[in-house]
Amino acid sequence: MTPTTTFALIRHGQTDWNAQMRIQGSTDIPLNAIGRGQATDAEAALSPYAWDFVVSSPLSRAAETADIIAADLGLTVTERMPQLVERDYGPAEGLGAGPELDALRIPAGGYGGFRGAESEASVAARGLDALRELARTWPGARIVVVAHGTLIRLCLIEALGREIPSIDNAALTLVRLAPHTTEAADAWTLDVLNGALVPA
Repeated sequence: MTPTTTFALIRHGQTDWNAQMRIQGSTDIPLNAIGRGQATDAEAALSPYAWDFVVSSPLSRAAETADIIAADLGLTVTERMPQLVERDYGPAEGLGAGPELDALRIPAGGYGGFRGAESEASVAARGLDALRELARTWPGARIVVVAHGTLIRLCLIEALGREIPSIDNAALTLVRLAPHTTEAADAWTLDVLNGALVPA
């Protein structure tokens, strides 16, 4: 039987666009000073567990967060996985609340999404594919995965079949994957969400 793989899913630290409430998506915005501090602070939540290595999105805010975490834990960042980049919001990227953003909403003025954005299903599929690939390559490993808030949230919604709130910057979310057998689908278990234990 293939052993269970454990993932620490960490959203990158804060950027200036986060602070300004602007949509980042796939735009490569770096960490700010607060974000670097958050990445350093992440060690406290991660250090009680044993970890094998770190992977991240290639976007600089996630890559730098991963580098800081890896250095603090004495680990190596082994891979920047393109599948872990944030959702592409298309023409909505860089915008904050206001008429210009509202004009891109689907339905108009609603909250169903944005014209020209990558679909939620596509984001969840590629994110979960990345986690399954890691589990196949490193069965039973304990892996820190530094990525993005929307990607992490959509992956969890798809994997767990439940609603998930926004993911906080540099907070620990801990999930376990027991890979599928011929009789059953993948079994995902959520143990920690945004730094808080999840009741069994």
